[in-house]
Amino acid sequence: MPGVNSFRSTPSRTARGAVAGLLAAFAALAVAELAAGLVRPASGPVTVVGGAVVDGTPAAVKDFAIRAFGEDDKTVLRLGILLALGGFAVVLGILSLRYRRAGAAGVVLFGLVGAVAALSRPDSGGAADALPSLAGALVGAAVLFVLAGRAAPAGCPPGDGAAGGGWSRRGFLAAAAVSAAAATAAGAAGRSLAGRRGRGAVASRDALVLPAPASPAPPVPAAAQLKVPGISPFTTAGRDFYRVDTALAVPMVDAGTWRLGIRGEGVTRPRDYTLAQLLARPLIERDITLTCVSNEVGGPYVGTARWLGVPLSALLAECGVRPPSRGGPADQLVARSVDGMTLGSPVEDVMDGRDAMLAVGMNGEPLPFDHGFPVRMLVPGLYGYVSACKWITGLELTTFDGYDPYWVTRKWARRAPVKTQARIDTPKPFARPASGTVMIAGVAWAQHRGITRVEVSVDDGPWRDADLAARGPVDAWRQWSYRWQAAPGGHTITVRATDGTGAVQTERRARTVPDGASGRHSVFVTVR
Repeated sequence: MPGVNSFRSTPSRTARGAVAGLLAAFAALAVAELAAGLVRPASGPVTVVGGAVVDGTPAAVKDFAIRAFGEDDKTVLRLGILLALGGFAVVLGILSLRYRRAGAAGVVLFGLVGAVAALSRPDSGGAADALPSLAGALVGAAVLFVLAGRAAPAGCPPGDGAAGGGWSRRGFLAAAAVSAAAATAAGAAGRSLAGRRGRGAVASRDALVLPAPASPAPPVPAAAQLKVPGISPFTTAGRDFYRVDTALAVPMVDAGTWRLGIRGEGVTRPRDYTLAQLLARPLIERDITLTCVSNEVGGPYVGTARWLGVPLSALLAECGVRPPSRGGPADQLVARSVDGMTLGSPVEDVMDGRDAMLAVGMNGEPLPFDHGFPVRMLVPGLYGYVSACKWITGLELTTFDGYDPYWVTRKWARRAPVKTQARIDTPKPFARPASGTVMIAGVAWAQHRGITRVEVSVDDGPWRDADLAARGPVDAWRQWSYRWQAAPGGHTITVRATDGTGAVQTERRARTVPDGASGRHSVFVTVR
């Protein structure tokens, strides 16, 4: 019969083996997602394996991923894991046509990798976190074993039991359809369970009413926002604020169950705080610019928001903490996140009078989940990787000699004050403005030092002073503009800033690793 001959042909068998492998992988992931919904969403195999990949990736590669993919780096990583899993599944499916047990064992092996990754995560919840990977692997192995038998018609080499009982194409397709339908239902149930777990956190945020600050931020001067098309707004909207972190799944923390513990060297009165207790304290409101250490010269990973929070220095003092300059034994404050991330800040900087805070609000609203709800830490003047812990759940006083946080173990610097930088927002690189008056404009920042001067040079000519917007907070960026009489042809525009200490932005080029990029931002334009 033509149908049987086609089914028995080598290409047909190979295709069915590949389909069997992919369906087994789909079933494994779906059941794992269902199990993770019962255990906790962050224990899913793609999430834990992805986290292990992130942790094991060299700093230079991470830096490249951020430059190349921006905030889509985690999506690219997930896609890469799924593609690798799909390729592995195809190989196992084809192998299982002759060696069913070996193919099924390969699926189990992959599940064991996921289980080990789950148990090794810094935020591991214990042995239960291994269950999703193991459950998914066992189901996937069973699906592959059954489908491989149905995909191998009578008369094929028996191997370790691959020969079926003369299964028809219809039999294979029926078994495949049942497997796909069951896996789809399991995956949908898992997503529903995960969503139900997250709904409690969403409800807690929706119900949160932020109190008025005891120390409100002064109004931003109208002249701090220049009316230049293309310039970055003084205040960055939450939806536009950059996000750089290692969390593949954004933690959904219920504000009602959240706790913050303060422990460690020099903490004479260890404390635990609820969100309600923090909100009952006098809060401060400040306009603060945050900068990621992965921001290249002229890059997008910088933004300003109006933050509401608890002064961190007062909270630490309440626990008996003293800075090293006053005899305190700890010089490093380690912040711990619910996802296991650790960041280390100099205690001296946190307690030197700057507006370091545990933030609860951003631009007049509770923190978005992407930006650390319910509480995150901010220390003006320091790059985010040593100061801006999101989803914070603990503070530990220790020393730089005694403990290396997450990024320090990956060759980033222990101490990382923000470098003075200026950026050209308009005109954009390779723009083609008309000759005549062209407005050059952008932003400059040197948190905790402020910006006192910005200069522009065209084609390596003399430096000309730009006009500065009205002075805002010392911890926020400052806008600038320069009217350029542009002649036709190609031109290179360069900018530099001077901070409040009198230091001029260096021209020395340096990459982001280990303590932030340096150099001067330039754009090339062609004037028509």
